[in-house]
Amino acid sequence: MKKTPFVLAAAAAFALVLSGCSGGGDEADAKTPAGPNLPAGEEISTTVDPELTKLLPAAIAEKGSIGIAIDIPFPPMAMYDETNREVGFDPELGRLLGQKLGVDVKLNKQAFDSVIPALQAGKSDIIMSGMNDTEERQATLSFVDYSRGGFAIAVKAGNDVGISTQQDLCGKTVSVQKATIQGDLLRAMDCDVQVVELPSDLDAQTALRAGKSQAYVADAVVAEYVVATTDDGKAFEIVRDPENPAGFNPVYSGIGILKDNTELVAAIQAALQALIEEGTYEQVLERNHIAAYAVESAEVNQGKDA
Repeated sequence: MKKTPFVLAAAAAFALVLSGCSGGGDEADAKTPAGPNLPAGEEISTTVDPELTKLLPAAIAEKGSIGIAIDIPFPPMAMYDETNREVGFDPELGRLLGQKLGVDVKLNKQAFDSVIPALQAGKSDIIMSGMNDTEERQATLSFVDYSRGGFAIAVKAGNDVGISTQQDLCGKTVSVQKATIQGDLLRAMDCDVQVVELPSDLDAQTALRAGKSQAYVADAVVAEYVVATTDDGKAFEIVRDPENPAGFNPVYSGIGILKDNTELVAAIQAALQALIEEGTYEQVLERNHIAAYAVESAEVNQGKDA
């Protein structure tokens, strides 16, 4: 695969100095001068396309930045590195989109269940938070889809509850993050599943660890990361259903934009397509160990409810 050169060292250093403006607080924004939130260090970089910049709505072009509503931490989609910089698929792809469009990005950290209201209130412009593209959400948002995968079931190491398929969740208590599609899918099963919705994905993991749930369900890419990294892979294990090797109920996930903001939808779609064609999108997927969930092209609103 073709490699794209990283930003110059000086630009990377500049981005690190200014990284405080990306993260999310009014206090940080007040103390840090505005500047480009560029890829830094070993992150993937790209170049601006002036023709794509012309697609941006006038309001975005005038302020020179795109506000991204994002739930952190939600590894590997979003997390902090040892310097407290936002990394993971969503922050890194967001920076690439901004760089391709020639604008800054501002990462606005907030709880997942508040990201749509943030757009409606004008506090952010787009959502990049591993959000599943569903027909219900399409009533409010348009999605530029950037991944496709199912959900996975995690249990305590040893699996003493004997869960081997999705149907085995019947009669069990299952923890999930609040406002995610997994809760809806579990409640739609043709049996009684006790769904415990908690504020964050980490809370849902903790519930399993503490014995308050018998299984934890999340996007497959997230669950795989959690199982591999918690206690060096010794705390949990993934339920491997041979009939669903890519996870249960595969769905599209993507970048959420208010549906009436058609200019921004078109600009983000065109920028993502450019990143796909030049290979940088694939590099970000590989860097975050989720290449199996790639899309082949940037399409809008592919999500369909079952």
